Amino acid sequence: MITEIFSPDTVRGVATIQLFYYIACLGCTLSLLLLLRNSMPCDQGRAFAVNGELSKGKTRGVGLLFILGFTIPTFLFLKITWELAILLVLLIACMLTGYLDDAGSVPWSGLKKGILDLAIALGAGIATWQFYGTKVSFHLFSVESEYGYLVPASIKLPAPIYIIIAAALVWGSINVVNCTDGVDGLCTSLAILALITFGRMGSLSSLGVGNGVLATGMILCLIPYLWFNASPSSMLMGDAGSRALGFLFAMLALRSGYILEFIPICIVFILDGGLGLLKLALLRSVKVHILKNVRLPLHDHARKNLKWDDAQTVFRFVLVQLAVILLYWALIAL
Repeated sequence: MITEIFSPDTVRGVATIQLFYYIACLGCTLSLLLLLRNSMPCDQGRAFAVNGELSKGKTRGVGLLFILGFTIPTFLFLKITWELAILLVLLIACMLTGYLDDAGSVPWSGLKKGILDLAIALGAGIATWQFYGTKVSFHLFSVESEYGYLVPASIKLPAPIYIIIAAALVWGSINVVNCTDGVDGLCTSLAILALITFGRMGSLSSLGVGNGVLATGMILCLIPYLWFNASPSSMLMGDAGSRALGFLFAMLALRSGYILEFIPICIVFILDGGLGLLKLALLRSVKVHILKNVRLPLHDHARKNLKWDDAQTVFRFVLVQLAVILLYWALIAL
């Protein structure tokens, strides 16, 4: 492996390997997008989405390409522990379930998707319990350490409770991010902002490769894709990309130990995609109809009801997310 050439035990060696890794993520993704875009499936249009007919004929499912552009350099350049290997395998599995749905002539049923999501989420929940333990920390609350300075408060959950919470986070993140992918550049722009923040959070020290390295690598994979996805787009990530990104966000939050910070970091994803899932779940389960005058997902409400164009929708949603993140950082600094 590359790590054996550049003496990863030195600071300069680690920095050199990471630089090559970042260059490889950018170059590999760009190459895959340029070489394989004509072999990817075409979008059939979305009958119930605002301006869904405009997507018809565009290259779809290229999430497959930028996820490969991330995982191939990761395996080649970074130190692969069992923890990181399982994370990448589950990431690829999540991407493949989305891609196979993208490429199919008939969309998969909700039941089939739900079973696959549940399997991936439970696998991630069990893996995180094994590798990270059950400690959950909170930046908003502090306690005095044995050395006399303040540290974030934390609790240890029973293993079954932790696994359920971790699996629920993974399942929810996969689906809310998937629902947000409906406007050129929106999901990717929000994803880059979230990844920057997750990278700043770091990860548990015993896990080897930190969140900052993985987050930066994925950002460099998303940049070439965003070049082609900016409005008016020629490429769409499809479920292959949005589902995999949702999985990665959840895993970065779990790796950091600060699970609740997923909420402010991904609040626009949660509101945009999650409200629609909540509305549908309540309507089907208890026949309660909420938000009757709001079109969901919210990006469709913004474009159809508020008459925002695509650029305004992306820009304003990103501004909201940025404001929430900055305010949260200010809050935990108090």
